[in-house]
Amino acid sequence: MGKYFGTDGVRGVANTELTNRMAYLLGQAAALFMGPNIVIGKDTRLSGDMLEAAASAGIMSAGGTALLAGIVPTPAVALLVNELRADGGLVISASHNPPEYNGIKLFDANGFKLPDEVEEKIEAFIDYGGLESLVSAGDPDVCETEDWKNDLAYCSLSSILDGVGGMLPGDAVGVAIPVEDAVEIYVNHAVESVKSQGLDFSGLHIALDAGHGASALTSRLAFERLGARVTAINEDFNGVDINVECGSTCLTPLHDLMAECGADVGVAHDGDADRVMLMTPDGFEIDGDFVEAVLAIDMKERGVLAGDTAVSTVMCNLGFVKAMEAAGINVVQTKVGDRYVLEEMRASGYSIGGEQSGHMILLDYNSTGDGLMTACQFLAAVVRSGGSIADAVSVMQRFPQELINVRVASKDGWEDNAAIADAVRSAEETLGDTGRVLVRASGTEPLIRVMVEAASAEDAVSHAQAIAQVVERVLS
Repeated sequence: MGKYFGTDGVRGVANTELTNRMAYLLGQAAALFMGPNIVIGKDTRLSGDMLEAAASAGIMSAGGTALLAGIVPTPAVALLVNELRADGGLVISASHNPPEYNGIKLFDANGFKLPDEVEEKIEAFIDYGGLESLVSAGDPDVCETEDWKNDLAYCSLSSILDGVGGMLPGDAVGVAIPVEDAVEIYVNHAVESVKSQGLDFSGLHIALDAGHGASALTSRLAFERLGARVTAINEDFNGVDINVECGSTCLTPLHDLMAECGADVGVAHDGDADRVMLMTPDGFEIDGDFVEAVLAIDMKERGVLAGDTAVSTVMCNLGFVKAMEAAGINVVQTKVGDRYVLEEMRASGYSIGGEQSGHMILLDYNSTGDGLMTACQFLAAVVRSGGSIADAVSVMQRFPQELINVRVASKDGWEDNAAIADAVRSAEETLGDTGRVLVRASGTEPLIRVMVEAASAEDAVSHAQAIAQVVERVLS
């Protein structure tokens, strides 16, 4: 992670941590580093309008065109970049975070999140104060000053200044253009992905929790166009209710709705709808591991699973790995984070990857996680099978999992600690191939996370507690 960019863009409490100045500079950087035509989308947060205005101003100050898609899911922006042949995309959203937060993430001309080296150049641009500061300084030899230690970053800034020649006068700045059919383009893409397989959702009753977020404008519309009956909640929004005790991070409202309306399946999105969680009629939660298992097996049977391989993270349930082994599908596991899943998929040419949280990437359809597309392809697989939702997810059995977060004084050296290694080795030897141990440090907090999976909940708890006690003793 960089100085400003985390694992998923720049994020913080809006107007105090994520400021208008930052949004302006990110907009300016998008136009200068990626190209003049930038699609902007946002979720339903109150601060979205404010940050959209600032980012748009940054784009226009650099001579770019801000293509305003309005309230749309994050994956819609990635799709629109390709459909509109834009140079990049800028999403104003903090995904599943509380309403007071917001974030800005950038997509390149192919709808992919930016690589680290481009983010580093943008961070250098922000540190220097943006285009105004570069012009004011007259392009000094910053490589030889204490402020600059990265020649690559400087060369990038120098080339920008050479390219624009200075600040544009008022009769040469860029403009903002509304994308009137943004929602229609995105919804139609999802609908056609199912219809092209000769399928629809006629006779299917879907319970939907839009989480007071961007999917309020898209998911019901798509499902109904495919013939489903939809009973929805939390499709209204006031800017401060997004993700609040609803959506994919709190499934209680969906569970209650399912019991009340008798739907065949439940669907819940997070605020920017790049994730989805599903539910069976009896309230069983279908997380990303189950969804990926169903999709991967269906894709293999249809001969469209690239490399007969599914990508997940080290946090996927052991039951997912076992299910894939039984189906003759390889599993590649990456570090936690969708960007690492995507990097592996692109590097090796794989077509499906995901996380337990419900973030699924289907590169045959979109360049980033797409909650609506994931739900559509999952339901298409169920319809094609001729069975029920419960039948579909029976391809995988979830192993009991225990996760303990141990607060420590310092995370330094934990990987080389002999006592921790011995505790892990002892648990692994006892569990054999009927369980799994994962110990890792939090990337943002002074925590060591201890996760154990086992055939029984009792074994998972006992082994996790034993390792956690050692971690606490030697690091606290």
